[in-house]
Amino acid sequence: MHLTTNIALATIGTLTAKVQAQTTDWTTAYSKATASLAQLSLQDKINIVTGVGWNDGPCVGNTAAVPSIDYPELCLQDSPLGVRYGTNVTAFTPGIQAASTWDIALIRQRGEYLGAEAKGCGVHVLLGPVAGPLGKNAQGGRGWEAFGPDPYLTGVAMEQTIAGMQGSGVQATAKHYILNEQELNRDTMSSRTDDRTMHELYLWPFADAVRAGVASVMCSYNQVNGTWACENDETLNQLLKTELGFKGYVMSDWDAQHTTVGAAVGGLDMTMPGSDFNGGTILWGPQLLTAVDSGQVSESRVDDMVTRILASWYYIGQDAPGYPVINLAAAVQDDHKDNVRAVARDGIVLLQNTGGILPLIAPKKLALVGSAAVVNPAGPNACTDRGCDTGTLGMGWGSGTANYPYLVAPYDALKTQAAADGTTLSLDSSDTTTNVTSTVSGADAAIVVITADSGEGYITVEGNAGDRNSLDPWHSGNALVQAVAAANNNTIVVVQSVGPVILETILALPGVKAVVWAGLGSQESGNALVDILYGSTSPSGKLPYTIAKAASDYPSTPVPGNDSYPEGLYIDYRHFDESNISPRYEYGFGLSYTSFTYSDITVTSNATSGPATGTIAPGGREDLFDTVATVTVTITNSGSVAGAEVAQLYVSLPNSAPASPPRQLRGFDKLSLAAGASGTAIFNLRQKDLSYWDVVSQNWIVPKGSFGISVGASSRDLRLNETITTS
Repeated sequence: MHLTTNIALATIGTLTAKVQAQTTDWTTAYSKATASLAQLSLQDKINIVTGVGWNDGPCVGNTAAVPSIDYPELCLQDSPLGVRYGTNVTAFTPGIQAASTWDIALIRQRGEYLGAEAKGCGVHVLLGPVAGPLGKNAQGGRGWEAFGPDPYLTGVAMEQTIAGMQGSGVQATAKHYILNEQELNRDTMSSRTDDRTMHELYLWPFADAVRAGVASVMCSYNQVNGTWACENDETLNQLLKTELGFKGYVMSDWDAQHTTVGAAVGGLDMTMPGSDFNGGTILWGPQLLTAVDSGQVSESRVDDMVTRILASWYYIGQDAPGYPVINLAAAVQDDHKDNVRAVARDGIVLLQNTGGILPLIAPKKLALVGSAAVVNPAGPNACTDRGCDTGTLGMGWGSGTANYPYLVAPYDALKTQAAADGTTLSLDSSDTTTNVTSTVSGADAAIVVITADSGEGYITVEGNAGDRNSLDPWHSGNALVQAVAAANNNTIVVVQSVGPVILETILALPGVKAVVWAGLGSQESGNALVDILYGSTSPSGKLPYTIAKAASDYPSTPVPGNDSYPEGLYIDYRHFDESNISPRYEYGFGLSYTSFTYSDITVTSNATSGPATGTIAPGGREDLFDTVATVTVTITNSGSVAGAEVAQLYVSLPNSAPASPPRQLRGFDKLSLAAGASGTAIFNLRQKDLSYWDVVSQNWIVPKGSFGISVGASSRDLRLNETITTS
């Protein structure tokens, strides 16, 4: 069943409201928390804000129970794609694959299922979703955990994921806050960016997370402007808690706390895991108690920490009777694999399809090449935290992973399809070119699978210490494709990758007829791939990042020392547009087996120029989220098969605004259409979507003048244009 549905962005606020109605509201939650606070001793309070120590509890993070208020031993557990160390859980698709579906319903359902499995295992706090790294560096190690380098798409995905997770009864954690864009020296470096860039790029998706009611935010390892992120008054107290009206609590990344008093005063509310990784250094616990007794930290600050933590627990409704006991071995998978397959499939991006070689129709002979065509011979979970690039690639490596309950590789799924069709399937599951010719010669088509991997810096894989060393395919992928394409003129390249890969060598080969960007499909990747290769579903994924012609076309790379973010607002497609650089495949690009036409753009607007004036609520000033304009466009499936199209809206600010990117994504709508059918894409523009951050007034301002409104199939395939004028 094709799970893609047409849900306009207009429904986001409604969906979030429904989720919040299933739990409680912050006012009620704070009332309960305040009542409980009055029953606690100072030691009880210290216990609530301090982890019990590394490896001293059933979960990756734990705090002690407080029986007097029926507060449990709190369980905090990775990861943003499943319950890490769970033994009967689903390995969901990574965030970047969810983003490449551009499908609100699937992203929301993924969050619901993540939350349901976490709760079923007795987890109280699931450590995801990820908005940092945002993805300014194409080589950045953990970009695959997040939703790509556009803050608008990331913000929507954060809001939907959080709504789904918390609606299922588990606390979500927005991480890693903030300016945490590389693995290289992540725990020593200082990141620095200008105020406008902070607001318009890096803070933007966290604002959406806060608006969604996220229970917790995890501060990151790095410094921001010379101060550790987990004791940074500017980012924690001023930006997050005051400007964004964040009601939940701030937890440290594991061992990211550096001081006792500085962290308490700077805005940290919970330290994790409570000690360093040797179990020795403890900065809160007895040390925090001493700091309070000596007057260095006020007890009112500790009360604020505790109130925020308890309020989040009440807000999600975790005080209700019957919450499952902690059991990471609980069987909680249900039918969640259906979402994995749908996201893996609808996140596949068709980049090239010369001569309509795809979809395949019962070929007589098919060849399959590459070590990534099969599961790691030692088993899908043979490498700790997926810390190797052996066999098919379904996720990157690090703490943001989960164990595979099973893993369907391309060969597994193709073997089943070939048997049903009577196709002869030959396999060379190596990356050497020795036997390629004999494997692919005479085949109607040859499929070659290549990879590019990355992850968290505590594991080094094939010389890559988290961040990728280059944007080339791994395992001499270019040479492998060259050998296959030289021996078979109908070569189909399947790319399993954490992020952009330079494809110029591959695309120059006349034998390469199709390039299928499979991304990271997790446990159902092979099945999802076959769904697309054989056309049971027309491809509908769109790139959530830009694929360049050369690595040097990107504006930044991981740096060995401090990073001042000199590229400012101009990351990914913003940089390519501003610098007039032609990408190989632009942001939002993706082909289909059908075609779509755009027509009948209409705009209604009551937008006026001026600053935001609303009161502060979760997410920022309330009027920023008011709909001030609506754009509609008719999309027609003008081809011969059913398909889904992601219509994208980009806004260009008036000349009266300070220098800004030429175009910025400010809306998208995915429509599933039968052949010949038409539908209406609806884009509701919020006041914030037409605003820029003014560094002088410290406010969002809608500029005066004419806004360019462009709607199309990608950031550079813009089919229709209109304007909105403010006075």
